[in-house]
Amino acid sequence: MQERAERGPPPAARVATGSPRGGFVLFRYGFRPFFLLAGLWAVVPMLILFGSLTAGGWPAGALPLYRWHAHELIFGYAAAAIAGFLLTAVPSWTGARPVSGAGLMALVALWAADRVIVSPLIAVPVAAALPLGVAFFPALAGALAVPLLRAGTLRNIPFLLFLSLLFAADLLFHAQYHGLIGAVPFDALRLALNAVLLLVVIVGGRIIPAFSHNALRQAGRPAQTAAPPWLNGLAIGTVAAILIIDLVAQDSALSGVLAALGALLLLARLSHWQGYRTLDMPLVWVLHLGYGWLVVGLMLKAVWLLLASHWAVNWVHALNVGAFGTMILGVMTRAALGHTGRALVPAKVIALAYALVSIAALARVWGPLAVPAYARQITLCALGIWVAAYAIYLFVYCPILLRPRLDGKPG
Repeated sequence: MQERAERGPPPAARVATGSPRGGFVLFRYGFRPFFLLAGLWAVVPMLILFGSLTAGGWPAGALPLYRWHAHELIFGYAAAAIAGFLLTAVPSWTGARPVSGAGLMALVALWAADRVIVSPLIAVPVAAALPLGVAFFPALAGALAVPLLRAGTLRNIPFLLFLSLLFAADLLFHAQYHGLIGAVPFDALRLALNAVLLLVVIVGGRIIPAFSHNALRQAGRPAQTAAPPWLNGLAIGTVAAILIIDLVAQDSALSGVLAALGALLLLARLSHWQGYRTLDMPLVWVLHLGYGWLVVGLMLKAVWLLLASHWAVNWVHALNVGAFGTMILGVMTRAALGHTGRALVPAKVIALAYALVSIAALARVWGPLAVPAYARQITLCALGIWVAAYAIYLFVYCPILLRPRLDGKPG
């Protein structure tokens, strides 16, 4: 999200929304319900997984436990965060009226419908499950397409492609789950993971150098944080190539080579952003940390595919937990402050939440391999640490998301 987006709705949006100062504000702007849902869905599926692993048992006929867990991490938690980001950023980019009121409620309902469809406790007929389960991403894309296309800014149009990729992945997942199609050469969850990966690479490449530059300038330590355009293009192109190759030759040597190249390019990109100079700025260094986990995850993937080294087998968790978990938390905590009229100064305990996500990632990626005799206990510990991080987020940000802006402006 651009720095200007954090100052609230653009003038056109402020006039159009016309919201009163007080009252019920949850559905006045996209970040409010979806950042709240992202926090909740970072916790609830993990608690269910924890309970199933400790108490045993999983309903017969339901999605396999780990497939359900992976689906909800991407299509529940990450999708809610992406929706909150885009529904808030697009009005700032285009000057259009934000989606609010009944329209926003409908999007929330469609997001919730997918959670119900894949629930292990509720059986929904296929005739209703398939259309309801996959309607969220087309509806979100439809809500964003008009302002993006009217604005005519080509650099933001690819966000509609990302939503299309997530829709295709969710549709494929549901079609296979309900037995409507057979095996395909790639995993729908891998397609979704790669789509989110590419989205984080692009968005991170926009906001991290901009936020770093602005924060350092305001602190009286101006620095040039931009990476060369050719490096940006090559890094994005390589990660896009990973997505394509994983569709036709998943887990191939070529995919491993591209992962290694992508890791090196992202590391070079990260080195230009001077994250070491922002260590006293939690809202900034957390984004550098999350981007660094992208490098770790892709390098582990390369090592796993090219060398079959056992210590790199958990590369997916480095991306899901380390990179996505950190970047999402960083963006939500920053944007929620800016868009509710608050200073960009987080509560001190939020820095602890940032650190806990990385500790959870370290434990999940390498803990079971380092101490295999206690692999199950370490995995449960990693789950608990992750839950603690997002519980802190919910404790601090629920009041922020549920209360009117401090400056009395609509939104």
